[in-house]
Amino acid sequence: MTNTLNRKLAGAVALTLGLSLAACGGMPQNRSLYSTKQPVVERTNFTFDVATGYDGLSIPEQQRLAGWFDAMDLRYGDRVSIDDPQTNGATRDAIGQLAARHGILLSNGAPVTTGAVPMGTARVVITRSTAHVPGCPDWSAKSDANYNNATSPNYGCATNSNLAAMVANPEDLISGQAGTGDTTIMSSNKAIDTYRKKAPTGAGDLKSSGTGGSGGGSN
Repeated sequence: MTNTLNRKLAGAVALTLGLSLAACGGMPQNRSLYSTKQPVVERTNFTFDVATGYDGLSIPEQQRLAGWFDAMDLRYGDRVSIDDPQTNGATRDAIGQLAARHGILLSNGAPVTTGAVPMGTARVVITRSTAHVPGCPDWSAKSDANYNNATSPNYGCATNSNLAAMVANPEDLISGQAGTGDTTIMSSNKAIDTYRKKAPTGAGDLKSSGTGGSGGGSN
C-alpha cells in the first residue's frame, strides 16, 4: 500500500515538473537590446560565355551578350567581371561598353566558376548579392512568463527585414562604401547655391498690375 502511494506521488511530482518546464520552454532568453535576427548577405554567380576574336567581340556576340544583360536585369549592386586570363583589350572594351549601358563598370578579378573556360571564348560573370533575415518572423516564445526580462525572439525582425529589402546594394551591409575622407566644398554646397540663386516664383513674384479707379461720382 505504501509503495503504491509513493509511486503515485512520484508520478504526480514528475508530471508537475514536466508541465512547469514546458511552460518555461518558450521563455525569451536574450536579455540585451541587440537583435539576434540579423541580415544575411548571399552571393550568386551567373556566367555567360562569348566567342572572342582578335578584334574583340563580333556584332552577333555583342547582341547575344546585350540580350543576356537585359534578361538578367543588370542593375546597381551587380558586379560584372571577365573570367579569362587571355582576354585582350578589345574584348574587355566591348564588354565594358555593353555593361556601361546599365550603369555598371567592369570589376577587376573574377570569382571562381565551375568548369574551365574554352579556348577562344571569354566568360562574363555577374555576381549578384541578396539580403534576407533568416528565421523571421519568430513567434516561438509562447510562454507569458519572462523572468529574465528578455526581449522577444521576434525583436528586430521588422526593422532588419525592411533594411534588407530596401538596401540598394546588399554588399553595403557588409563593408559599406569606401570614401576618400575628403569633403568637396564645391559639390557639397551646389544644392544650397542653386536654391539661393533660384528666381522667386509664386504669388510673391507677381508684379502689381492693379488698376486704381478714382472715387469720383457723377453729378
